[in-house]
Amino acid sequence: MKKELRKAVIAGNWKMNKTPAEAKALIEEMKPLVKDADCEVVLCVPFVDIPAAVEAAKGSNIKIGAENVHFKASGAYTGEIAANMLTELGVEYVVIGHSERRQYFGETDQTVNLRTLAALEAGLKPIVCVGETLEQRELGYTETLLKFQTKMALTNVTAEQLKNVIVAYEPVWAIGTGVVATPEQADEGNGFCRAAIAEAYGADVAETVTIQYGGSMNAKNADELVSKINVDGGLIGGASLKAEDFSVIVKAASK
Repeated sequence: MKKELRKAVIAGNWKMNKTPAEAKALIEEMKPLVKDADCEVVLCVPFVDIPAAVEAAKGSNIKIGAENVHFKASGAYTGEIAANMLTELGVEYVVIGHSERRQYFGETDQTVNLRTLAALEAGLKPIVCVGETLEQRELGYTETLLKFQTKMALTNVTAEQLKNVIVAYEPVWAIGTGVVATPEQADEGNGFCRAAIAEAYGADVAETVTIQYGGSMNAKNADELVSKINVDGGLIGGASLKAEDFSVIVKAASK
């Protein structure tokens, strides 16, 4: 991390877990454990949990995010949620383009870009996910793919808007598998994303962008991962559902 240049952010991605009552209980348990964090602490929760989560987090340093947002402001999009619906509820961050959305729900690089633009327009801070599959890595396409996905996601995003964007490198082969990229692989992947931003916006701008690592970051490996120069925090899956584990990761990013 380079805290003198960019903000460290630890964001939990709860995925499809926790009822509103369970969300409230977990946040109440987390609050005292992360209150002294020297990094941004975010919890991205299922849509139905948002009101309970926002209420539970009030007065604390925990920010609440959503796990997806649609690119239209309204319309015949059954089951989708618009950006202004999220902001009215008190949401500040939103995960966009997670590999599970791409794999199961047809997200493409184009729709990721449209969702990112819609989120920014509404005042949300997007956490934009990019990452390669194991097959793509083994074929040697990691750098090409990460640069392409990063540039596609940021198409028509201004340098001013970029100040509110977080990029999350999540190697698909390390999400929910228990397989973790080595600290060197994480730093390299994040570095490819930063290089893409440098190519599009200039090196000085790229140095200010927060780039997280996601993909089985946990209490045991967080210290080593966030010690890498290009790793500015993490997008945390399973470990964000356990208050103690999550707080250990937050402490690692607070050093």
